[in-house]
Amino acid sequence: MRGKPHMSKIQEDLVELKTKLKTYVDRGRQIGFSDIRQQPLIVTKPDMNKIKPLKKFKSHDSRFLAVDCSTRILKRAHNWGIYLMRVAYASVEGRKVNWGYDESIVSPVGDRRYRSNFLIDRRLQLESEMALKLLHEEPVRGESGGETLRGLGEGDYVLLDGASFFGGKRGFHTSLYEEALRKKVNLLAVSKQSPMLCDEKGRDFMASTSILASYPIWVYHPVKEANMEEHLYGDVSLVKLCEDSQHVFRCDIMDPLASSNVSEFLSPLTSLSEDPRCLGYPVTLWLAHEFSGASNSKLLQYYDLVEKALADDGILETLRREELSCSFADKIHGITHPFESGEGFDQI
Repeated sequence: MRGKPHMSKIQEDLVELKTKLKTYVDRGRQIGFSDIRQQPLIVTKPDMNKIKPLKKFKSHDSRFLAVDCSTRILKRAHNWGIYLMRVAYASVEGRKVNWGYDESIVSPVGDRRYRSNFLIDRRLQLESEMALKLLHEEPVRGESGGETLRGLGEGDYVLLDGASFFGGKRGFHTSLYEEALRKKVNLLAVSKQSPMLCDEKGRDFMASTSILASYPIWVYHPVKEANMEEHLYGDVSLVKLCEDSQHVFRCDIMDPLASSNVSEFLSPLTSLSEDPRCLGYPVTLWLAHEFSGASNSKLLQYYDLVEKALADDGILETLRREELSCSFADKIHGITHPFESGEGFDQI
C-alpha cells in the first residue's frame, strides 16, 4: 500500500492536465479574466499603549503544528503553466518532530496574472485541507508511509502561513476555523511579511512600531480587530518572539481567542523561536516550509511524467514550441528547466 494512493492522485492530475491542455491546443484560451481583489491596506498610527511584554518560555507542554505549501514550475508558456504543489505539515512536541506531505500537479490555462491568482487560491485550499485532515486525525503521507497525527486538542496550536482571511474570494476554508473552535485548538496565522500594514505616513507599520517597543519580547494588539463581514477572522497583532532577533511578524489571533489575555496566550510561541536556523520565527512554521520543498531530482521525475503524458496525447511538440517562445531568458541564464530558477510561480 505504501506510496500507491499518492501516485494514484498524481495520475489523476496528469489526466486532468492532458484534458485542459488538449482543449487549449484545440481552442486556445479565453481572453480576459476576473481579477481577485487584493487584501486592503491597513493604515493606522502606532500606539505605545498597545505594546505588552511577553513571558519567555524555554519549553511548553502544548503541541505546535504548522502547515505550509510550496509551488514549483514544471513547464510554462505565455498562456499556460504546469506546477507541482506540495503541502506539508510539521508538528513539534518538546523535542519530537513529526511531519508529512501531499503532492499534486496543477495546470491552469491563462495569462501570468490569472495563473498567479489561481495558484494563490489553490495554495490556501491545500493548506486548509491539510490542516483539516490533521484535526480530523486522517492519515497524511509521511516518510515512512501513511501517518496519522493523533490527539490534537484543547491547548494545542495550529499555525498557518499568511493572514487570517477565511472564505470569500481568497481565504482559508471557514470549515477549518469552525473545526479548530470545536476542538478548542488555538488557531493563529503568522505572515512572513505584511506589506499591507502601514503607519499614518505610509511607512512600514512593523518597522515603525518596533522603534517604539522597550521590551525585549512583546506583542502589539490589536492593529485591527477581527471583522467577519470583511472575512478577517482574526485580530491583527504584531509579535517579537526572541530577544536576540530584530524580526517582527504579523500574527493574527482568531476570535474569540483574542478576548483572553493576549500576552499569556502568545507567550508559549517564544519556546519555538530561538532555533538558530530561523531565529525569531516559530521553528514549526520553518520546518513546514522546509518540508514543503521538493528536490530537483523529484521535480525532474515529475517533469518526465508530464512530458510522457503530453507525448502520449500527441500535443507535446505543439506545447514545446510555445515554451520556446517565452524561455529564451532562462536559456541565456543557463537554466534548462523552469524549476531550476527557484521561482515559485510566474512573476507579474
